[in-house]
Amino acid sequence: MVHRLAAAFLIVCLAQHADGAKVWLLDIDGAIGPASADHFIRALDDAGEAQVDLLVLRLDTPGGLDKAMRDMIKALLASNTPVATYVSPNGARAASAGTYIMYASHIAAMAPATNIGSSTPVSIGGGSPLPFPQPTEPQDEESPAGGESANEDASPPSTAMERKVINDAVAYIRSIAELRGRNVEWAEKTVREASNLPAREALELGVIDLVAEDMEDLLAQIDGMTVDVNGRAVTLETAASEIHRIETDWRYELLSVITDPTVAYILLMIGIYGLILEFYNPGTGVGGVVGVICLLLGAYALQMLPINYAGLALIVVGIGLMVAEAFTPSFGILGVGGVAAFVIGSVILMDTDLPGYQVSVPIIAGIATASGALVFLTLGAAVRARRASIVSGAEAMVGAEGEVLDDFDGDGRVRAAGEIWQVRSREPLEKGARVKVTAVEGVRLDVVRAGDETN
Repeated sequence: MVHRLAAAFLIVCLAQHADGAKVWLLDIDGAIGPASADHFIRALDDAGEAQVDLLVLRLDTPGGLDKAMRDMIKALLASNTPVATYVSPNGARAASAGTYIMYASHIAAMAPATNIGSSTPVSIGGGSPLPFPQPTEPQDEESPAGGESANEDASPPSTAMERKVINDAVAYIRSIAELRGRNVEWAEKTVREASNLPAREALELGVIDLVAEDMEDLLAQIDGMTVDVNGRAVTLETAASEIHRIETDWRYELLSVITDPTVAYILLMIGIYGLILEFYNPGTGVGGVVGVICLLLGAYALQMLPINYAGLALIVVGIGLMVAEAFTPSFGILGVGGVAAFVIGSVILMDTDLPGYQVSVPIIAGIATASGALVFLTLGAAVRARRASIVSGAEAMVGAEGEVLDDFDGDGRVRAAGEIWQVRSREPLEKGARVKVTAVEGVRLDVVRAGDETN
């Protein structure tokens, strides 16, 4: 009996060993943003719960948002699951934010025809990108970063804000490089001088750990490698691993859509105008329901994006002024000011120069044109109403004609404007005579015979 149990235990152990390590594969292709950061962090958490042996992040990115990148790196540094970032396929790149993520990973690998670097941050505040320093003279090849000092000949940033942004980025990537034992000098150089390296040079300079042709080659090369995971030495056994690819889910797709700056902007506009429509014409509920949903989705997306709060405030003020023009016409003063504030706020809304995170100018122009047209249509209607003659009320009776119902001298009755009125006349009037109203006193009309020139 004991022999049978031992044999069964041995079979189970061999079966588990035959299954190989648990390796998960996550693809990020495109700019690093809130959706990709959320997808990566959730995948890392799930990998920890499933006790995955290795998470491979296959990366191809031109860069992305600073906040999203830092959230990913925080999760990566705190993770108990080893992470290998692999720049692939051939022709891919780990530029800007991708370089930081590569440095933070436990294993950094690249396919042959790929590159890494160009990590100079884009300026904050919606201005032009930070100026790249002038190219330096060629340095001694023995230097680990291609030069003795990463910033020896670099032109310093021109403003205090630019210096703060650059120095913060340099300190951040240097600390990560020291933690992972990678090339610190080149890390600083890629920030200050936007230095970029192909895969083979990156390997020679100690920026990455290996160059792999494909996933099979990657897993074969890192098999037996020991990495430090939060102070714990972990030896990878990946030679016979089966790869489980992590697919995107509805949450990722939703975040990808609503965190597009143009989509978030449109949601915000629909939300605001939906609520205005509901307040202007209460009762149907459609405008209010749609407005609240869109406004909340737009606000959620904007809080995940690098927005300029001055721009957001200008948009709100601009819409408020245009609404005020519609309700209290000021002959265009509030309307023109509102349109101007709205356009300026929309242009400066995104607090970054990254091309993928800008509100579409045609969308801004279209919404501004429609809003301005609505304001001036309302203004035109108000002006026409002011100039139009009175067509209702007691004042509208003056000049109206009526028909005498009975013969009378002094006071009598007349049918005018579809109603019977008590009237007063200075001359006798016979039944059927046509009269014209000259004045209104309470519920009594003063009349004269129609066509009487003497009155």
